[in-house]
Amino acid sequence: MNIFNRLTENFTKVQPLPAGVHHLQAMQDEKPYRLHLRLNKDGSGLLILNAATVLQLNSTAAEYAFHFVKGTEPEEAAKQISKRYRVDKAAALADFQTFAEQIQELISTPDLDPVSFLNFERAAPHSAGTTLRLDCALTYRLPEDTQAQYAPVKRVDRELSTDEWKLIMDKAWAAGVPHIIFTGGEATLRDDLMMLIDHAEKNGQVCGLLTDGIKLTDKDYLEMLLQTGLDHVMVILQPNDPRSWKAIETIVPADLFLTVHLTLTKENVNDAKDILKKLAHLGVENISLSAAESDLLDELLALQDVAGSLNLTLRWDLPVPYSAANPIGIETVDEEIPAGAGKAWLYVEPDGDVLPAQGEPDKVMGNLLRDEWENIVK
Repeated sequence: MNIFNRLTENFTKVQPLPAGVHHLQAMQDEKPYRLHLRLNKDGSGLLILNAATVLQLNSTAAEYAFHFVKGTEPEEAAKQISKRYRVDKAAALADFQTFAEQIQELISTPDLDPVSFLNFERAAPHSAGTTLRLDCALTYRLPEDTQAQYAPVKRVDRELSTDEWKLIMDKAWAAGVPHIIFTGGEATLRDDLMMLIDHAEKNGQVCGLLTDGIKLTDKDYLEMLLQTGLDHVMVILQPNDPRSWKAIETIVPADLFLTVHLTLTKENVNDAKDILKKLAHLGVENISLSAAESDLLDELLALQDVAGSLNLTLRWDLPVPYSAANPIGIETVDEEIPAGAGKAWLYVEPDGDVLPAQGEPDKVMGNLLRDEWENIVK
């Protein structure tokens, strides 16, 4: 929107709106929806829609979101914007109405991207100066038919209880963290997974799951996850396991944002292109890639090009759970995107210890049960 550029030119002269949390619960087309707007001290913000997607907004977009959430009449919103930023009132009104239309379109759209959607001008990735996501390894246990030596079970002496995980999610929410991802190990081995998803939903947090997908082949189980509040899922593809493909076929039609992760190995490298073609044929739209060994890096880069030719969107910043095929993995990302580990996202082990990211066991930042949030992220 043109006004974003006009406002940016003058924004240094204008004091941002006060930091805080603003909430709207309303109806659209006879369907309820919720908006949480978190304004940061610098004026930027996070808009959380139906606890299902997060928009990271620069200060000008955040101000429009503020007026939308507060229910400000368009004429009044334009008047305030015009006065604060010395822009034409008619232009401010047109831009605010365009913003509102995009928000309304987003609210009514199923299967949303958990991080961004539509053509908003957003803050630079991870520029908010705060933690945006918590990756919670609920367990390091793996299914019985998996090589358990690839999971670092010796790193933890116990798993947190349901109430302890709820406490951690509450602490994260109070600190402004809008996004929770449950991982492992295999997170679906936790009997309380639905209770934890439900708790994140009630907080207003976007909730994701990383899984081998096997339990999600049960349509009833998948439907319960959806009804509980699961917003997105990443399936760790095991190409030689028919159940893995069945999981993808089951999830694709659901109202759930799906990403499929493929770990490139010496065993599957010759078949990798065909694997991506099959995923695209099944309707998968988002793919995550990594390599099990460093000498496969060239093949991994070539596979990224194949994904692009198939219109598969590469998701570069989601974590990958420990698995037999990929104990840690080598990810390649856009060099222009700043690293988010230990900043934009944190990794919590099954006993509450906090790491910058999975695979960095020597960098324990603290424990979310024992330590204050401010002492962990200082």
